[in-house]
Amino acid sequence: MSALSFSPVALRPPEFSSNHRSSAVSLRTTRPLSVSFASSSPETSTAPPQKPQIQLEFLGPKPGDAVNSATATSGEKLLRNIMQDNKIELYAAYGKVMNCGGGGSCGTCIVEKPESWRLACQTIVGNKENSGKVVVQRLPQWKK
Repeated sequence: MSALSFSPVALRPPEFSSNHRSSAVSLRTTRPLSVSFASSSPETSTAPPQKPQIQLEFLGPKPGDAVNSATATSGEKLLRNIMQDNKIELYAAYGKVMNCGGGGSCGTCIVEKPESWRLACQTIVGNKENSGKVVVQRLPQWKK
């Protein structure tokens, strides 16, 4: 930790008495001012807190399909981007050719999260505070 010390001297303009015979300059002494700056050396700095992680499991459209897994930082990515980064199949044949690229206008990236269908391109995974496990059904319209 570094410390700087200043010893200021306060100067005042001359004070005139009512009879203007003498002019006195008043020098006032003050206590030294001490300013401290926190240093950020590697040995004293602490690592930022770990961000919450979401564990994702992606189920295939048919009961025998493989289960894919991925991990994402809570609240930072769209489900569509997580699936693409991990090379997890999102689109059916038509969607591979005719998807809107994440604009939310085509409906080809539909997934089923617990009890609801959603567009993967419009779904943020987590809310920056929670962590846990989420199971996502890919291509729920094919599920039998």
